[in-house]
Amino acid sequence: MVKAVVLGAAGGIGQPLALLLKANPLVTELGLFDIVNTPGVAADLAHISTPAKVEGYLPADDGLKKALAGADIVVIPAGVPRKPGMTRDDLFKINAGIVKDLATGIATTAPKAFVLVISNPVNSTVPIVAEVFKKHGVYDPKRLFGVTTLDVVRASTFVAEILGNLSLSKDIIVPVVGGHSGVTIVPLLSKSTHPLPASLSTTDYEALIKRIQFGGDEVVAAKNGAGSATLSMAYAGAEFASKVIRAVNGEKGISAPSFVPLAADPAGGAVLTEELGQELEFFSSTVELGAEGVVKINPLGSLTDAEKALVKAAIPELATNIQKGSNYVIDIYKKEEDGPARL
Repeated sequence: MVKAVVLGAAGGIGQPLALLLKANPLVTELGLFDIVNTPGVAADLAHISTPAKVEGYLPADDGLKKALAGADIVVIPAGVPRKPGMTRDDLFKINAGIVKDLATGIATTAPKAFVLVISNPVNSTVPIVAEVFKKHGVYDPKRLFGVTTLDVVRASTFVAEILGNLSLSKDIIVPVVGGHSGVTIVPLLSKSTHPLPASLSTTDYEALIKRIQFGGDEVVAAKNGAGSATLSMAYAGAEFASKVIRAVNGEKGISAPSFVPLAADPAGGAVLTEELGQELEFFSSTVELGAEGVVKINPLGSLTDAEKALVKAAIPELATNIQKGSNYVIDIYKKEEDGPARL
């Protein structure tokens, strides 16, 4: 018995994500929440002949609380999509408040749920959720995940294209570490299950790295201002959610890259910190999943010189992104504690 909840279920990511979760035989109940159209989305999905019972809620009449009641896993794709010319900072200013409010709802209604954050920029929104949970005294770093699976999916697909065989894309696994935006995305191509051709030039290698890091821009440009990566993100989100659900149900040996708090595995986090040469509260690395969430954070291990350079370039921006998310919530709570200024 698994209740999955999608917050932002009527959006471009939320609808296909909800569809994929409805099709997942391990999901027995599906709660949907958004500010518009959710009952209609729920009614549409409810006609699909799979076991999951579907209910959709709007903000009125404690809709968020009703959607979250009894949740085992909560996926958050809520927020505005990135448009042409929009920076990650622009995106942050809009989505930060949305994620904070939803995190507050989870903290007060379903504090034991596994929380999977898709809302961009993930490098900052995951720290927002963490600070909200800390404020409410319900923070469990083992149960908080930033979904970086799309970077892995893209890397696998693009490597398959280079190998000239797209049928391999489902079998190719390329670990992607760091974060989930631009240069913080670090594909470890040397650890791909299907090595790149030895004849691949340095220019083509660098182009592949850039395409994995900035694949989202490719989609935004192709959609000509009409949206961002929604369908591929929904697929990636459902894939990661499925892995979490399988692990929670007792399946062993499930691992996947995810942007997680290093406190989720203090021993593994310490090794990773030593490899990085700098303390970071969050980092995307391959994690082993279990019934309690994160069981183990795996180290980076041996890297090529090119990969070491990519990791080094990612760290400063990643640290800034993380701090921005944490400070956003800390500042809000501080203002609330200080109260209105007195004359």
